[in-house]
Amino acid sequence: MAAVLNNPLLPNLTLFKSTRAKTTTRTESYRLGVNSVRCSNVGIAENRRVVLKNGNDSLDICPVLNGMWQTSGGWGRIDRDDAVEAMLRYADAGLSTFDMADHYDNLRTLVMNGKDSLDICRVVNGMWQTSGGWGRIDRDSAVDAMLKYADAGLTTFDMADIYGPAEDLYGIFINRVRRERPPEFLENIRGLTKWVPPPVKMTSSFVRDSINISRKRMDVDSLDMLQFHWWDYSNPGYLDALKHLTDLKEEGKIKTVALTNFDTERLQIILENEIPIVSNQVQHSIVDMRPQQKMAEFCQLTGVKLITYGTIMGGLLSEKFLDTNISIPFAAPPLNTPSLQKYKRMIDAWGGWSLFQGLLRTLKQVASKHGVSIATVAVKYILDQPAVAGSMIGVRLGLAEHIQDSIAIFSLVLDEDDVNSIKEASEKGNDLLKVIGDCGDEYRRA
Repeated sequence: MAAVLNNPLLPNLTLFKSTRAKTTTRTESYRLGVNSVRCSNVGIAENRRVVLKNGNDSLDICPVLNGMWQTSGGWGRIDRDDAVEAMLRYADAGLSTFDMADHYDNLRTLVMNGKDSLDICRVVNGMWQTSGGWGRIDRDSAVDAMLKYADAGLTTFDMADIYGPAEDLYGIFINRVRRERPPEFLENIRGLTKWVPPPVKMTSSFVRDSINISRKRMDVDSLDMLQFHWWDYSNPGYLDALKHLTDLKEEGKIKTVALTNFDTERLQIILENEIPIVSNQVQHSIVDMRPQQKMAEFCQLTGVKLITYGTIMGGLLSEKFLDTNISIPFAAPPLNTPSLQKYKRMIDAWGGWSLFQGLLRTLKQVASKHGVSIATVAVKYILDQPAVAGSMIGVRLGLAEHIQDSIAIFSLVLDEDDVNSIKEASEKGNDLLKVIGDCGDEYRRA
């Protein structure tokens, strides 16, 4: 759609609002207020405009459109006043048609249970990679990278008490946000952490002391979300722990209580004990579709959302591993990180490397069709699954970056042919629910 501003000083200014990331008529795009082109000596005569017409509907536009995708993040931080000044310069130069989109409205979502709710970015920055095994993390470089992700709109970070310095890095990061960004920016930042306690008696004081450590490390009065993990279901202490966590929530020490790696049976027991769980973080990818077989249906009935990890399988779901043979030395990238090794075992359980190559080829066809990466398609496919609120992408802070691929997820629309071809390729593998069990059972098998 298009709207013409009724301003006598700008009679030819046209604004486009589109659900597509780009339009076929756009020939140029600009970083407003960052790298603006000065066109004061260029005059666009009236005969340099074109008319779009269909029946009684018509609109005249400048044939060179100012594309505003770059304001969505990933090209540098946009100052509002500088951006508007830049738009005025373009309009004064006769470049009076602006193209934008509303598709970034789906960037955030709400997880909730009763009066407990938290809005998060649907693509979550996973910080397991700070715990070691992915390369040495420099503290200052890591925090700079976190700010860059947040400036791009990727404002939700996931960590755990056992992820090395992750909570400490978040504490440094959130303080820089407080100092260097406006208050409204701070309002969108979310820090989700996990508590993975030893199997000791879950007393109120033990739970409280443990959570206070995370609050201190993250430098927050209240944790946005506390995701609870429990190793052994034969020990019913998980219910005691969750009840104490609920008490801390009522005191304002925690905003929302959630789970990680719980199965459907235990989730039902927890909800029957009137513990207000808003989400369950589980492993979920095109290879591992277990959450859609039991968990998702129950979540849809109860309102609990899924936050997924392992969605790009540590990077295995990428062009990097397409057309490779790991059985031949040096014929494939090394599986040299904990995540690559973990998810390679998942591929083995699913059907093996040869079958996985067929899946990668299918994903590459879809990715090429849309002009995106395999990883972008892999995440979007899972985000479109029932009950999924957000998907994790691990960040190697200061070592590697995938902001553009992550941002592209929000404008990608998979059509029916895409979905059917991906589903067909995925279903060629083994049923992992039968091989491994329900969500989280991979951590509890003898």
